[in-house]
Amino acid sequence: MIGYNEFGHPEFDTVRSPLGELVYRLKYRGDKGAIPSIVEAITEFMKTSEINPDAVVPMPPSRLQRSFQPVIEVGSELARTLGIAFNTTSLKKTKATPQMKDVGDFSARVAALEASFVSDRDLEGKAVLLLDDLFQSGATMNVASRTLKGQGFVKSVFALALTRTRN
Repeated sequence: MIGYNEFGHPEFDTVRSPLGELVYRLKYRGDKGAIPSIVEAITEFMKTSEINPDAVVPMPPSRLQRSFQPVIEVGSELARTLGIAFNTTSLKKTKATPQMKDVGDFSARVAALEASFVSDRDLEGKAVLLLDDLFQSGATMNVASRTLKGQGFVKSVFALALTRTRN
């Protein structure tokens, strides 16, 4: 921590990757101009991987009060670029959970998230790219993936986060 900004919020000496900086600009500065570069980075990564999804599914937002949802914005553009389906309805969060950064270890996070997602069967038999903006422990994506496979009967889930936390 290096001090407090003019609004009284703590500031940190943070080093971000180039993609992390783009995600930061999008998520915390509302810079939608970062979306094409983020999508380009994802598509370049996917060319070198064996990820071939039938649909992009964004993680349901944890904060509904944003003026726009960064993962939905990126996911929509990514699906359009890849020429595949974009599905915001097959995975839903059904209950409020604590902020995962405030929950101890991985098993405590998984326990807090159990039964917090539901999935319909609209993507049954499909390969899904589960997209999130931030990866901390993997608990949220783990539970969401199990829900998609167990309730939604998807064939496979590829989990992709745009950036990760330091801890």
